Amino acid sequence: QVQLVESGGGSVQAGGSLRLSCAASGRIFSINTMGWYRQAPGKQRELVAVATSVGNSNYADSVKVRFTISRDNVKNTVFLQMNSLKPEDTAVYYCNLRVPGGEYWGQGTQVTVSS
Repeated sequence: QVQLVESGGGSVQAGGSLRLSCAASGRIFSINTMGWYRQAPGKQRELVAVATSVGNSNYADSVKVRFTISRDNVKNTVFLQMNSLKPEDTAVYYCNLRVPGGEYWGQGTQVTVSS
């Protein structure tokens, strides 16, 4: 059984920063992709940033330069450093782990950016 536990969400003013963390536990295939998606009210869930276990990463255009994804492969943890936050970044952020044959989701953590 794989579990993802997220932390680090909260409320911040525009221009501020937050750091999200997600720790995966259980039987985890060593070759995997971990990352973050978000869902704002009334919108579909969208990719924010993902990083593979071999060092590749991908970002949504809207967060490039402002957000940085990183991983600790030994601890099966992924981080998302979010800088220069904007009100449009407000959403529930979900951690995702993708392995051959399936994927897992965290429970979500709220990020609220006020103007």
